[in-house]
Amino acid sequence: MAGTSDSTSGSAGNWIFRNKDDGKTSATASLGMIYLWDVEGGLAQLDKYYDISDKPVRAGALLGVGIVNCGIKSDCDPALALIGEYTDNEDSSVRIGAIMGIGIAYAGSQNDQIKSSLSPILNDEKAPLDVVAFAALSLGMVYVGSCNDEVAQSIMFALMDRNSAEPGEALVRFLPLGLGLLYLGKQESVEATAEISKTLCEKIRNYCKMTLLSCAYAGTGNVLKVQELLAQCGEHPEKDTIHQGPAVLGVAMIAMSEELGRDMAIRSLEHVLQYGEQNIRRAVPLALGLLCISNPKMNVMDTLSRLSHDTDSEVAMTATISLGLIGAGTNNARIAGMLRNLSSYNEQHARLLFCVRIAQGLLHMGKGLLTLNPFHSDRVLLSPTALAGIVTLLHACLDMKSIILGKYHYVLYFLALAMQPRMMLTVDENLKPISVPVRVGQAVDVVGQAGRPRTITGFQTYETPVLLAAGERAELATDKYIPLSPILEGFVILGENPNYREE
Repeated sequence: MAGTSDSTSGSAGNWIFRNKDDGKTSATASLGMIYLWDVEGGLAQLDKYYDISDKPVRAGALLGVGIVNCGIKSDCDPALALIGEYTDNEDSSVRIGAIMGIGIAYAGSQNDQIKSSLSPILNDEKAPLDVVAFAALSLGMVYVGSCNDEVAQSIMFALMDRNSAEPGEALVRFLPLGLGLLYLGKQESVEATAEISKTLCEKIRNYCKMTLLSCAYAGTGNVLKVQELLAQCGEHPEKDTIHQGPAVLGVAMIAMSEELGRDMAIRSLEHVLQYGEQNIRRAVPLALGLLCISNPKMNVMDTLSRLSHDTDSEVAMTATISLGLIGAGTNNARIAGMLRNLSSYNEQHARLLFCVRIAQGLLHMGKGLLTLNPFHSDRVLLSPTALAGIVTLLHACLDMKSIILGKYHYVLYFLALAMQPRMMLTVDENLKPISVPVRVGQAVDVVGQAGRPRTITGFQTYETPVLLAAGERAELATDKYIPLSPILEGFVILGENPNYREE
């Protein structure tokens, strides 16, 4: 990303205005990414773009405000105060910027003020489809995993109203996804809504069913549901359908929670790749990207590298983006080499080149200090907002040409929800940083073993702060301090050990 520039509107020095129409939206919102989590610095930079006459720039600024506030809890609620009034703007691009900004800033907060401002949009017959789709998605983000009945009903009614709408329109797929996010990881709670969804028109009905099923059982490792979804992938329907894409993603969403399930899912997806229809082949790279997110495994990397040279350009594009996802924030040298080769291989094809650039950005995300992995606390807990952001991007990539390569490329910014630092920092009880020796190695599962077995293997000793890669664990290499939390990741507060004696 370019640096920030102090020159205001329209001068040649300002890089935002070098882009065309919708490109300006993404360019302005990228300021939000540069100042991610720095509310004061970011809002000061975006301030000059709110009331600019250029609509796409204004939309990007509102989205940028949402991104800066992503995951931040603040007493003065700056995001809602700044963006709230724009959700009813007459220009639909500005409305989408505001709605998406609110969705990112308040993901998982279950804020009722947002429900009362976004719900009416869903049932407004004059609202364009894209505004309705993003409103449903943002409500799904804000109420992720809450099973909120009112929001579910609003989205359901919107789906019924748009039942006659051409289901071929790419953004219709965000309505079932918003509905699915409400039930993320909640298993049986989804059944009532799934029953109602059977009344929808045929084309969207199956899509809705697959999306609800995959979201409700995400991260549970439920074998029966994986079989059900694989059965859908094995069918060869007469006419073109869109519901098999979410079924493939669903296999990855359900199986991503533990090592063994993940390896089995990777093998199953190999079979699906060989025997499946074209629309399934386009989804398989995305499913592989989700299974190994920020965790560059060799076998998956090779499969994706092979698919990125596929004759079907959609498969090649999704495989390229997935190479970025599995390497996200790792600076992996092998993936970097693959992407450099792809960029020279695809220099004639602007669309494929765009995907390579996105993948390169993901690979070096936060200069290698961030991760997209939605699991935390030793892979025990799953962050629903992080998974929601990733799944939204993957659903958008099921129709690359209309969404990511069309005018809605800013859907990529939903990934901000999943970004988190992967370093471990140690502080004392007054929250002053201290440097202590720690051992970092591959995590070993020691559940049920007798005695006090080592929890890590093949370790090296470093001074904190240290970076933890996927599947790694840290333990203190000194008895001088006692950690106040059992899991060493993120910020760790250390207390002095009263029984410690210098050697």
